[in-house]
Amino acid sequence: MTRVGLVGGLGPESTIDYYRRILEAWQRETPLTAPSLLIDSVDVRYALSLVEHQKPALIVYLLASIERLAGAGVTFAAITANTPHIVFGELVARSSIPLLSIVEVCAAEAKRRGFVKLALLGTRFTMDAAFYPDVFSRNGLSISLPSADEKAWVHDRYMNQLLKGDFRDETRAQFIALIDRLRRDENIDAVVLGGTELPLLLRDDVIAGVPVLDTTALHVAAIVQRLRA
Repeated sequence: MTRVGLVGGLGPESTIDYYRRILEAWQRETPLTAPSLLIDSVDVRYALSLVEHQKPALIVYLLASIERLAGAGVTFAAITANTPHIVFGELVARSSIPLLSIVEVCAAEAKRRGFVKLALLGTRFTMDAAFYPDVFSRNGLSISLPSADEKAWVHDRYMNQLLKGDFRDETRAQFIALIDRLRRDENIDAVVLGGTELPLLLRDDVIAGVPVLDTTALHVAAIVQRLRA
């Protein structure tokens, strides 16, 4: 049986969401069975401190989680967060098992739907990093980012609310206003929820007239497809 390993805890709320969504997606087709999966939960605050200050140590930290999953017999692994994909290439090069990229899955869906210019929301680390623009550019797509002040606001809400499971109506309204601003001023085709806590706050398929790419949903669909292969 094909078995997936999830590097979880990045953060806990989104890991729970992954688990729930994988089960629901699987059971829509085969309700009398369940997929085989394992979760290795790591420390999100420690991981984010490594993202900011010690990327080589981040590689070692995440690789240890992947190898624990490999040792437990998983067939492939997925990281339940966008920000750690900042070192995804290095992890792929050193992992003993295949890894499924949330960014590549998202880019493939954006291309399939005919989008060209997409706004990216996530942590400051994700918005400032090259991994989304690099993968998207290889697919003929471009990334548009919020202003410096908007990025600081998004990052603050992400770190101090969303990662703590604190999902407020006023924050939701402010994100909707931001997406509307990007639609009007940046002429975007869609918005990428490039943080796996964001779909827990913003649940609609279209926001402020802009199609939404829910990276958790896309990653889960790809995970389940590979589990069935």
